[in-house]
Amino acid sequence: MRRHRITNTSVELTELGFGASALGNLYRLTPADEATAAVDAAWEAGVRYFDTAPHYGLGLSECRLGAALSSRPREEYVVSSKVGRLLVPNEQPRGVDSEGFVVRDDLRREWDFSRDGVLRSIEATLERTGLDRLDIVYLHDPDDHWRQAAEEAMPTLADLRDQGVVGAVGAGMNQSAMPARFLRETAADVVMLAGRYTLLDQSALDDALPTALEYSKSVVAVGVFNSGLLSRDRPSPGMKYDYESAPADLVARARAIAEVCERHGTTLPAAAAAFPFTHPRIINVTLGMRNPEQVARNAGLLRRDVPEALWEDLRIRGLIRADVPATWREGFTCP
Repeated sequence: MRRHRITNTSVELTELGFGASALGNLYRLTPADEATAAVDAAWEAGVRYFDTAPHYGLGLSECRLGAALSSRPREEYVVSSKVGRLLVPNEQPRGVDSEGFVVRDDLRREWDFSRDGVLRSIEATLERTGLDRLDIVYLHDPDDHWRQAAEEAMPTLADLRDQGVVGAVGAGMNQSAMPARFLRETAADVVMLAGRYTLLDQSALDDALPTALEYSKSVVAVGVFNSGLLSRDRPSPGMKYDYESAPADLVARARAIAEVCERHGTTLPAAAAAFPFTHPRIINVTLGMRNPEQVARNAGLLRRDVPEALWEDLRIRGLIRADVPATWREGFTCP
């Protein structure tokens, strides 16, 4: 599988990344053996980039990912995790986590983008994963914490990068305006852009992506299915868009895009997975994976032939923005 380097670093990512939120029992239980099998299947498919976070299952995702990778040569894969949500004892547990993960809530999340919080978070992540280092560390959802994240957390991460403790640093968010600020105003090497450069939302063309071009920074794309609406060949009412029920007009637009995809001999999910690579600064698409079946499907999507003519057809029909780059980056398809 092709790899692309995060600009100005030695960190290289495979074009497909393994999103490990489901290993933390996102929305429903993921049996431990199924989680391990998913990581094994991803490895067999050529995936060498794995993303996790303390937030995912109150540390469960990190524990499971680390265990599943423990027998693999450390120099052959890249792991990213995140800081900003410290896990601390929960003084008033109710039995189950309240933020979407089916785990006990003996711990709770505490926002902390201070230097001490960053260092404590990384130390705890290394302990949970059993890793000797993290290749990438992202600030996790610092939307309401710009000042502390930019003035304390990012300089701390930059110091660790400059000391060789981590390979690259950045921020991951569900918006594009603040990631642009991180690329422009801080030492960030890369941003993880969630749902803002997809077939249904190209708002990152207004800020994060032109900034990445101007400053020669890198972008990882996640949330490319916009919470589900782009995940099936034929979208239907009741599907999710950005974690909520999709409005009728978006369902209709997704259906229209799906029809154009069919005329070009491909599918809506395959086009959704391929679309971020239309932009030259996007080096990776990371998809959530829970079991070997999902791994096979996701790897298959990125191997499907998505003709460049599709993007032009969608532009002409007004289904994607006219300023989506006209020349698809050469060499996207995974061999």
